[in-house]
Amino acid sequence: MSFDKYNLTHATSQQTRFNIVDDTNSKDIDLHGVNVSIGKLDILVDAHLKLTTGMHYVLVGRNGVGKSTLLRSIYDKIIPGLSKTLRILLLQQNYYEDNITQEEWDLSALDYVVKSDRVRTEAIRRSTTIIDRGTLVLREVLEKQSDPTVIAKAVRQLKHETRMEELAERMKMATLRSGARGLKARKELKALEEEVEEEKAKLVVVTEDDLKVGREIDEAVTMLSELDNALENMSASTSEVRAEALLLGLGFSKNSIRKPMATLSGGWRMRTMLASVLFQPCDIMLLDEPTNFLDMASLLWLENHLKESSKTTILLVSHDRTFADAIAEEIIVLRDKKLERFPGNLTAYEEVREENRQRLTKMKEAQGRQKAHMEQTIAGNIRAAKATGDDKKLKQAASRQKKLDERMGYEVGMRGGKFKLNRDLPGYHTTMRAEIEIPEDDAAAKMALPQIPLSELQFPGPLVSCDKVTVGYIKKDNPSMMTVVLQNISFTIHMHDRVALIGLNGAGKSTLVSVLVNQTSSDIHVQGSIQHHPRARIGYFSQTAVDMLPADTTALQYLAGREEPLHNAEEQELRKKLASLGLSGKTVSDLPLSRLSGGQKVRVALSKILHPPPHLLILDEVTTHLDADSILILTDELRKYEGAVLLVSHDRWFVKKVVEEESENEDEKKREGVNKVYMVGKGHVEELVTGIDEFEKRVRKKLKEK
Repeated sequence: MSFDKYNLTHATSQQTRFNIVDDTNSKDIDLHGVNVSIGKLDILVDAHLKLTTGMHYVLVGRNGVGKSTLLRSIYDKIIPGLSKTLRILLLQQNYYEDNITQEEWDLSALDYVVKSDRVRTEAIRRSTTIIDRGTLVLREVLEKQSDPTVIAKAVRQLKHETRMEELAERMKMATLRSGARGLKARKELKALEEEVEEEKAKLVVVTEDDLKVGREIDEAVTMLSELDNALENMSASTSEVRAEALLLGLGFSKNSIRKPMATLSGGWRMRTMLASVLFQPCDIMLLDEPTNFLDMASLLWLENHLKESSKTTILLVSHDRTFADAIAEEIIVLRDKKLERFPGNLTAYEEVREENRQRLTKMKEAQGRQKAHMEQTIAGNIRAAKATGDDKKLKQAASRQKKLDERMGYEVGMRGGKFKLNRDLPGYHTTMRAEIEIPEDDAAAKMALPQIPLSELQFPGPLVSCDKVTVGYIKKDNPSMMTVVLQNISFTIHMHDRVALIGLNGAGKSTLVSVLVNQTSSDIHVQGSIQHHPRARIGYFSQTAVDMLPADTTALQYLAGREEPLHNAEEQELRKKLASLGLSGKTVSDLPLSRLSGGQKVRVALSKILHPPPHLLILDEVTTHLDADSILILTDELRKYEGAVLLVSHDRWFVKKVVEEESENEDEKKREGVNKVYMVGKGHVEELVTGIDEFEKRVRKKLKEK
């Protein structure tokens, strides 16, 4: 669930006299009874939020449970008990362009990152203010050659600015909070506003009579000393070097870091935002889908950078399972409005959860058989006792039935030993054992791909074949010449094949795909032979598929290809197609595409190319806007897909599952066709026999050499 900045978030927590908020030295978060909601929608109810200093967490949960909202609530510190001294930074999955000023748009990516450290920027400004207004005068004052009022004005002005910053923070809190806490915040805001107005009046005139010369000068000297110390490690040269290293690590070139923010694409802007978060010192770093738009090199660089941030607490949300597994020291699961914790990464968590599910299932089935046998025995004893009129045996049977009802359930306690009633099942209950509950997964995201009638092709042969293909850009100044991008490319794709194209950004993967589907710009020249099966349908999801969706059109109108009213039968058929991908109701008929989430837009774009179902499905970075659950279900669907699949992706887990791994599921139909991974780089296409792991190994080696 993405955080809507226009919605009011309400949060409460259990408060104690020894709340960690009072400990300014603590960097931990340990809050019980946490409740977070937006309007009438509950995100957390009576949850325990605990983040330990220096730990790296991955937050997981189904799409829509409120992961992004929780991150934003922590960042805004609207949850009672969060220390005001905590330095918390947030990378949002979606940034709001209206929050960026025109001045910031004009900055280069490098300058934007440097100036994002507002603590450093403010320290420089304050130091300059004191130096400009007071240093020379201070020297004269000490030599008894001048009036000290200028220093006093500078000091008071800076104090006033600090109060104005506090006022802005109080205004933010008063706006975000609701209920009794909101009322209290607004009262405090009003009182502070009055104090600021009184202080503002004192800025106009400063006379020697009301000036405590010694104290004011001491304050100025102390202020300068503190600012100098703060700036010692924040010199412009050092800061620029750090910022440049971050941007280069995230894939920028030496030239592109100097380009204005306004000229960068959305993907490069997001990388700049990520660099600005990594640049600033903080206690807690909240990262919401930081791997979007990153290629393998920048992704591995970010992985290493975060691992080395041992003193920073990190809370990460990511759809990239391999990346998340590499970062996670502990998993936090947002499920049923609670926060569950698990030591280890997501893969380990799922393995343990599945083992636990199987163990409990066997235990419950065994107890079920045992109970059925005992009930049958008791019923036989009761019949025999009634037949003979033996009241003693009737009482014995009733006693056995009572014990059976009370003692069926868990035989092992929460600590692994014998089950103890007062410890493992506190409170009033009608049984002496907790019922065995098998953990259930949340409802899976819906996404079903249509299947292809194989008889359509009628005769065999490759769907696409390339023979000695060379691709280049025609030079504007000399149309008879071209800059070669790819050369001597040869490969084929048959029905049922699974193929992946991998490589760094700019290597030519998307260019090659556009050539395969004959969707190239006029300045691209192709040599060699590209053949298509005459009856084959190709479905192409491009990198820009989501961005190219018409903003003011609904999903139904987009799929129909017109804005005019639809006939009932036609509308129902289109709704059926969209529903198969998890889109239904007013979402497809009333909302313009601009108001849908990134994942919903991916589904809309897919619906266009999946009907009729293509024999070759080409997906270029389809996972960028999808959450982890949607990627999981899409992976399963692609593994079952009857046609051929060509992936362009940086997601290692996704490539391995769809292209490289053979099915181990007995229920999954064995697929014909071959699996191949090709690396695009330095103008060539090379098959990697050992798959994407080989590519990762090469990239890691290059990173170490830098």
